[in-house]
Amino acid sequence: MKKVIVALLSLVMVFAMTACGGGGGSDSGGDQVTVLKIGHVEAEDRSVHKALLNMKDKIEEQTDGRISVEIYPNAELGGDEELCEQVAQGTIQMALPSTSVITAYDEKIGILDMPYLFKDAQAAFDALDGELGDQIDEWIADSGFVSLGYIYNGPRSTTNNLRPIYTPDDLAGMKMRVMNSPVFITMYETLGANPTPMSFSELYTGLQQNVVDGQENPPTLIYASKFQEVQKYLTMDAHVHNFLPILTNKAWLDSLSDEDRAIVEKCCEEFVTEQRETELKDNEDIVKKLEDEGMEVNYLTEDQQKAFVEKVQPMYDKYKAEWGEEIFDLAESYNK
Repeated sequence: MKKVIVALLSLVMVFAMTACGGGGGSDSGGDQVTVLKIGHVEAEDRSVHKALLNMKDKIEEQTDGRISVEIYPNAELGGDEELCEQVAQGTIQMALPSTSVITAYDEKIGILDMPYLFKDAQAAFDALDGELGDQIDEWIADSGFVSLGYIYNGPRSTTNNLRPIYTPDDLAGMKMRVMNSPVFITMYETLGANPTPMSFSELYTGLQQNVVDGQENPPTLIYASKFQEVQKYLTMDAHVHNFLPILTNKAWLDSLSDEDRAIVEKCCEEFVTEQRETELKDNEDIVKKLEDEGMEVNYLTEDQQKAFVEKVQPMYDKYKAEWGEEIFDLAESYNK
């Protein structure tokens, strides 16, 4: 009987040791893999996701598999608002929401939604890589976030089904879909349009059924969303240079070893550079494709754009009074 009991105890110990040794999922048996879950709402054929796949490979290779990267595109984990909440809670470690969404954590981040704030994409890049980006980092720090860089969502441009847009008067009365952002709503009110907040997931149907006449987004997103099927006119006004922060859970980042943290930060820096270059090139190529597929495209002349800048001046007066002139002066300094 004793032999039977000893044999049973030995068997139990073998199973226990096997169970303990098999949990690590690596040859060493004891190495713990850190998971980095990244969520975003972009389509898989856009520059964001393509560059993100390269970043995943770099992080996993350079950390010798200590960090495993999981990417969830196409709003699989929810929209931008939900992704921000998940990063804050630590459910996921990183997200790429529009800066318009993180105004919920500090409304002054809405300065990036101000129309015609930057003279071109490069001025915007310099600002976000410089003191303006540092200021935004400070504004989100109290919410448990760190931004590891700002990727480029492209020059937001206007489409509609009624007429080409050359002057602010061409927008008069037009039902324009906008994000649920106070700055975007104010912008189209100031330009004389009828801004209509609508979820992006409902936008294609809204355009198809004429619930709204038009919308505004970067050309690459317009193409990826097939809006050319339900919109006739595209005006390349580049009224906002749109960015997505690499929003990261601070507690997770702080939990990494110095070596792994440095790798993640360096790979994010390279991700930003690659993605921006790709997005700029993709936008040039995509505008031609939109034309080939039947959209009528027009660009604003310098004088025409100046008319829009003058028309939205009351917005600047309003928000300078609310947020202070200093942050506007900082942004403007990058246009020189």
